[in-house]
Amino acid sequence: MPSDKMISRTQDGVGWMVFNNPERHNAISLEMWEAALEIMQGFAADPSVRVMVLTGSGGKAFASGADISKFKDERQEAAAVAHYQTLTQKAYETLQGMPIPTIAMVRGYCIGGGTAVAVCCDLRICTENAKFGVPAAKLGLGYGLNRAMPLVDLVGPAFAKEMFFTGRQFDAREAERMGLVNRVVADDQLESTVEELARTIAANAPLTVRCAKLVVGEALKDASRRDVPATERAVEACFKSNDYREGQAAFMEKRKPKFTGT
Repeated sequence: MPSDKMISRTQDGVGWMVFNNPERHNAISLEMWEAALEIMQGFAADPSVRVMVLTGSGGKAFASGADISKFKDERQEAAAVAHYQTLTQKAYETLQGMPIPTIAMVRGYCIGGGTAVAVCCDLRICTENAKFGVPAAKLGLGYGLNRAMPLVDLVGPAFAKEMFFTGRQFDAREAERMGLVNRVVADDQLESTVEELARTIAANAPLTVRCAKLVVGEALKDASRRDVPATERAVEACFKSNDYREGQAAFMEKRKPKFTGT
């Protein structure tokens, strides 16, 4: 479902998805989640897109959670609540399941659903004025296991509990210390830092990058749930690829490799 509150574009192997609801600090409505699903599915199916970057428009927020102004329509009745929860969970699962690396480019507020989106990404780069938080305890909302696990996996149980119990906002340096973000940069360096990071990843061997994402994801699972054969197939595909031969040739010839993802 197209929405003017979600923007997407592709450039140089990077797919950009932008929350575009700045008048509400990029609060995310059901319509925006539906559009985000379409965008992510399109990027996942496009072999030319090797990295996805998520960010928010307006300069004041990445995303500030659910659009509370829509709650009466989207979350008040039982059927509406069930539909909202089903769709948003599908969106989070789609983001976590993206075969390509994902980067959250965070400026300003990253609250509630915004934090949930950011922690579902592979990497997070934020500005010094970024604010993170899960205010569910201040709203009487419950966070289920599916929504909590990505945060617990990222920052550990103690910090996750502090975020859930207090509902307060954490600044960028606190987020960096707890491992919530990879890097904190000056406001005027955010775009250039993320663009350089995305270009670096996009220039590397796509099969190897996808293999690494798969392997790390499986490593986080309990041993009984790991799909070891899938990781072995991914490694084998790398060694059988044209890119493996290209990487060796480029190294011997002292030039930059040109990877095709085949």
